[in-house]
Amino acid sequence: MGEYAELPGVRTWYETEGAGEPLILLHGGFCTNETWGELRTDLASGYRVHLPERRAHGHTPDVAGPLSYQDMADDTEAFLETVVGRPAHLVGWSDGGVVALLVAIARPDLVRKVVAVGANFRPAAECFAEPGMLDAMTPAGDGLAFFREMYEAVAPDGAGHWPVVAEKMIDMWRTQPTLTRDDLGRVEAPVLVLVGDDDMMTLEHTTALYRAIPDAQLAVVPGASHLVPLEKPALVNRLIVDHLAGDEVETMLPIRRAPAPETAEGTAA
Repeated sequence: MGEYAELPGVRTWYETEGAGEPLILLHGGFCTNETWGELRTDLASGYRVHLPERRAHGHTPDVAGPLSYQDMADDTEAFLETVVGRPAHLVGWSDGGVVALLVAIARPDLVRKVVAVGANFRPAAECFAEPGMLDAMTPAGDGLAFFREMYEAVAPDGAGHWPVVAEKMIDMWRTQPTLTRDDLGRVEAPVLVLVGDDDMMTLEHTTALYRAIPDAQLAVVPGASHLVPLEKPALVNRLIVDHLAGDEVETMLPIRRAPAPETAEGTAA
């Protein structure tokens, strides 16, 4: 069972389970906490898992005006401060990964480590493997039927509010996020960028995301899509846990992580 937190931006539904260091699971767009499947239980075996449902998702109501990643990030920061009460690991999937990165940039004091699964840092047209995909999305269309049914089952605003939320989300994806490489360069937390090898985000975009974050690692899961947490939960769980528990990365033949060369005076160039 869950409960509501009275946050400044929106009354937010959340659930908790497990014990240990705090870990926040940030679901994808149009999704609810239920879409984490087995991975939720796996992570709760070693962490105190908090699962907030973002504004206009699941049990959390919509708000007036457009939806934005920045507002969702602000909500997440408020959740960390008021409910969790201390820095936490952030594991975000798709839209949740975008939110996790925004929080890590703005509030490094609240973030320990980040896992961004199938995330992007630029709008859909710049990263989607099928750029025209949004044009085929309509609130009543078959492509969103699964998400529509999930929304209608629990939404506090009622089933009739679905077309409003669907249009807001599609509009958001057309123009957001708008992070630059300089923005990503300000991320201080160690980040694992994780993606399926057949994700809706191009591998080129994912690689650019990985290269722009100073302390990042990259995992490309073979035989997987944008739904990699559901397709290969055991492998994804192991990758997440290894990242969260690991210390500074040391490899035998570093290239990207090679130490900076020293000058003649013995200081880094």
